[in-house]
Amino acid sequence: MDLEIKKDLTSNWFKMLQQSICHAICNLEKNKVKFKSKIWKRNNKKDEGGGEFKILENGKVFDKVGVNFSKVYGKFPKNFQKKILGAKNNPNFWASGISVVMHMKNPNIPAMHFNTRYICTTYDWFGGGIDVTPSKKDENEKKEFHEILKKLCNRHNKNYYSRYKKWCDEYFYLPHRKESRGIGGIFFDYKRNNFEKDFKFVRDVGVTFQTIFEKFIKKKIKKRWNKKDKEMQYNKRGRYVEFNLLYDRGTKFGLQTGGNVDGILMSLPPLAKWK
Repeated sequence: MDLEIKKDLTSNWFKMLQQSICHAICNLEKNKVKFKSKIWKRNNKKDEGGGEFKILENGKVFDKVGVNFSKVYGKFPKNFQKKILGAKNNPNFWASGISVVMHMKNPNIPAMHFNTRYICTTYDWFGGGIDVTPSKKDENEKKEFHEILKKLCNRHNKNYYSRYKKWCDEYFYLPHRKESRGIGGIFFDYKRNNFEKDFKFVRDVGVTFQTIFEKFIKKKIKKRWNKKDKEMQYNKRGRYVEFNLLYDRGTKFGLQTGGNVDGILMSLPPLAKWK
């Protein structure tokens, strides 16, 4: 398949998924809170793409949720080339993706993160994942979450779940704290064996994420909570901030390739605490 067709297919899917997820979020908020949208450009002097990030805050369900779409291209900075697959001898790149971070009003509902992307250098590949960060333990929810992910992965390859779960556990870890960020999920990168099969899997990951967040939110949205529960959530968010600023690949990639700072840092919660 021609590379330009692959780029169109993937970027169009990520944009459509952004619209679908935002629609689902508005329905959960009973359309009483609206997204604020900002369209941005990577370079104001020449065409190097850009994107749109959407932020919804102070809802009945969400303290803050960001849904970011991007499609950018250009050249990697020299000091960044050698860190990217296929860019060592050629700095040109193209990348598109969607990233979603949800910070909930109700501390009984976990924070949720999802992203998928397609990157082209002299190679082209998919990456992404889904992970969940609760502030309160719920073993039944954890079991259900991983069962859903296992079924998702098994629809495509029986080896995916164990491989991508392990990758997620190793990736979303704070070495300075010697603790995991949350209860894991799946994480994958450099996926470039077969475009048609890989793209089918990536689409399924996006659809499954929407199923997960709608299901988990509806199950717990009316569950009572108190000030102590909220304080526990604020402290857990502190760990979330530490990971995203110190270790997250997407944050580093976005900032080092001229991405929109507000869109990149939309993953940070509106309020966090440390103790």
